[in-house]
Amino acid sequence: MLLAAVAASVFAGSQPVPPADVVRHVAAGLRLASGLDLPFGWGAAGVPEATAAVLDLRLPRTLLGLVCGLALGLAGALCQAHTRNPLADPGLLGVTAGAACGVVVSLSVLRWSSPSEYVWLALAGAVLAGGIVLGLASRLRTLAPATGLVLAGAIVTGVLNSVTSAVVLLDKATMDGFRYWTVGSLSGRDTSVLADIAPWLLLGLGLAALNTPALDALALGDDVATALGRNVALDRATGLAAVVLVAGAATAAVGSIAFLGLAAPHLALRLARGKMVPAVVLSGLLGAALMLLADTAGRLVLPSSELSVGIVLSIVGAPLFIWIARGRKDATP
Repeated sequence: MLLAAVAASVFAGSQPVPPADVVRHVAAGLRLASGLDLPFGWGAAGVPEATAAVLDLRLPRTLLGLVCGLALGLAGALCQAHTRNPLADPGLLGVTAGAACGVVVSLSVLRWSSPSEYVWLALAGAVLAGGIVLGLASRLRTLAPATGLVLAGAIVTGVLNSVTSAVVLLDKATMDGFRYWTVGSLSGRDTSVLADIAPWLLLGLGLAALNTPALDALALGDDVATALGRNVALDRATGLAAVVLVAGAATAAVGSIAFLGLAAPHLALRLARGKMVPAVVLSGLLGAALMLLADTAGRLVLPSSELSVGIVLSIVGAPLFIWIARGRKDATP
């Protein structure tokens, strides 16, 4: 499914390019990047328009969707596993609200309107909000850890959303720029955005790899996991830190994406038959595939324009999630 989604993203677009030409353009781009001569008939002025569409638009868009979809799918699986809440997604930790607040500050105060500029403040806002949620949840000792996390996330999200709404309503220019970010899109972003978030993604993926083997024990309950020799507090902190980093980086890069971090883990858990380690891996792969398929559909559904990937996922994601949830027999991942 992921390979088919990657192929569709590269070969399909608003500007029709024959598949054989797409392959030729990609090969030419590799030759150009390696410093070899351009193919015969291509002047020094540049490359054909169709080649530019493939190399400058489709390939960066495909790579960004692949990476960010994988990050959001993986983050959703980890979040549901650690909270034991089938309705949990990365937004539960305040990541989306923190990134949105960072974008608004960038647009209104610094007047940074390019994705490569505001991605830094969006990422900082996501990480800061996630850190506050985890810190606040650790102090709510009268509640179960999962319950305290949900409550802390709701508090921080509510405060940040209020700040964001106040700034957006008072500044029309900020509202226009924020509206573009908040729907979630892969267009208008080049590989520089991916380079900006790469260190945080790699750190988060490293923490996720360390944390995933503990999930099967944690699914049995904190007491059983402790009896099996797991340090529950450390495992949970590591997993949630991974969620904050990977989801924060992806959200900062492509905006708010609904349903992806919610539906992909449910579908992955069904395919993995309840085993947590393969479920996390499958959730990442499915997240990337769903992101690319939704983006490709958004490019093709309208003859003269396109729908953002966030809009397509919202339209398709709701019935997809209902279908997935109706087929599940267990209540928790």
